Amino acid sequence: MSDQMPDRLSLDPSSPFHDAAVLERGVGIKFNGQEKTNVVEYCISEGWIKVAAGKAVDRKGQPLTMKLKGTVEPYLES
Repeated sequence: MSDQMPDRLSLDPSSPFHDAAVLERGVGIKFNGQEKTNVVEYCISEGWIKVAAGKAVDRKGQPLTMKLKGTVEPYLES
């Protein structure tokens, strides 16, 4: 498996951008130079991340998210 990260990745198994093989290896995100640990989804080409908005959930039990725009730098954790 290559060390190149996908352009878009999601933690939600029902999402078409979910990749269990990459997530098992461990993914870290630097957003605008700061380490983020609560990222639910990211897109490098569009420059955004979705983060959980507190403990609130929707009617399906999924966390409510906020989209933040900026520089996204994903990496594999060792």
